[in-house]
Amino acid sequence: MRGAGADLVIRSCTVLVHGEDEGIGFREDAAIVVRGGVVEAVVDAREGAGVEAAEVLDARGLVALPGLVNCHTHAPMVALRGLAEDLPTDEWFNDVVWPVESNLGARDVELGARLACAEMIRGGVTCFADHYFAMDEVAAVVAECGMRAHLGQAYFSSQGREGRERSLEFALRHRGSAGGRITTTLAPHAPYTVTDADLAATAVLAHEHGLPVHLHAAENRDQSETSLARHGATPVEVLERTGLLDTELLLAHGTGILDRDLPVLARAGGRTAVATAPRVYLRFGWPDTTPVRALRDLGVPVGLATDGAASNNSLDVWESMTLTALLQKSTTGDPRWLTARQALHHATLQSARAVGLGEVVGSLAPGRRADIILVDLDGPHTQPVHDLAATLVHSARSADVRTTVVDGRVLMRDRELLTLDVPEVVRELRQRLPALLDRRHGRRIQDYDT
Repeated sequence: MRGAGADLVIRSCTVLVHGEDEGIGFREDAAIVVRGGVVEAVVDAREGAGVEAAEVLDARGLVALPGLVNCHTHAPMVALRGLAEDLPTDEWFNDVVWPVESNLGARDVELGARLACAEMIRGGVTCFADHYFAMDEVAAVVAECGMRAHLGQAYFSSQGREGRERSLEFALRHRGSAGGRITTTLAPHAPYTVTDADLAATAVLAHEHGLPVHLHAAENRDQSETSLARHGATPVEVLERTGLLDTELLLAHGTGILDRDLPVLARAGGRTAVATAPRVYLRFGWPDTTPVRALRDLGVPVGLATDGAASNNSLDVWESMTLTALLQKSTTGDPRWLTARQALHHATLQSARAVGLGEVVGSLAPGRRADIILVDLDGPHTQPVHDLAATLVHSARSADVRTTVVDGRVLMRDRELLTLDVPEVVRELRQRLPALLDRRHGRRIQDYDT
């Protein structure tokens, strides 16, 4: 290690480490040395005790993990949490969500983003991929609160060419902002709301400007079957014929990926990843979940996600990790798949890869950005610990996260948020809710018809 003091030392913790072939292990009695926002070294606790630092965190009894990545969400939709319950997908969109979203103003988006970031920081999420409207406001909140984010301005073809142009302008304006903590993407909504011509134009823009693409596709089986009936192609095949599978593509959900789609994904010319949000699929009563095992066999990384709080009711990636592991056991009929260690790999390094940050975050190794969470397993629900990986995946909760660090900056210490004022956000949001939730106007931002 270099001379002089470090910026941050986390002392006397157990550290999750990544090995070969998606291996997960734990280094006990260790210390993490951070300098310039980067993990400089993971060393024995005794060596770490001798390193001077501007800030020292005593992590005795805690487990240090890479910060979790929420690979697909709509952060401002926390304002709609619990608003549209026990409805099928089409009624959820057409009768509640899209009418309410037609009322959204920039201040509503900002307040929702503030509340969402607070929730994610408290749950150990250090980076999130967001796909929404008025994204300048979300970017400003990310810059202020200290999180890392992968942001895209969503658009529909019903907005005309201007929607696609605004998505591009946002991506170029904010790429690399917030000291490099913000990456950006083009964000067409989905093949059923964006025409083939607009999808193809998006692929061209992605290549011209070196931008990735983030969209919903094959969200459920009904969408895939409707697409086949109407267009003679599945949503995944639409992505291929419009050139989007030759870009760096993040596909949200994919529970409607059919067997015929697998060879299409296998021959994709770009890097395709999928984000899975299992609680949403259970909530809507969809018959399938993301085919994680089949995608793994193709080399497609699957990251963990929550979707928005309007369809999930929380932004809890811990729950997504647990449900992903359990649903994979159930749908494959194989209790050996997914293992707890595999689930941890999806929650950390695979999720980082899914949003294009696999060389930046996702593991606690020298040279990676210092996005770190400290987890307390002393609660009665996590004791005794026979298998640390199983305890983290199946017993630990988001509330067990004690401290959250991004880029070497402490955003939450001992459960105290340091960069966001939640009571003030909630107070103003409550005042704005009556106008936001008024649906008497009869407008929708779009129609769901698949």
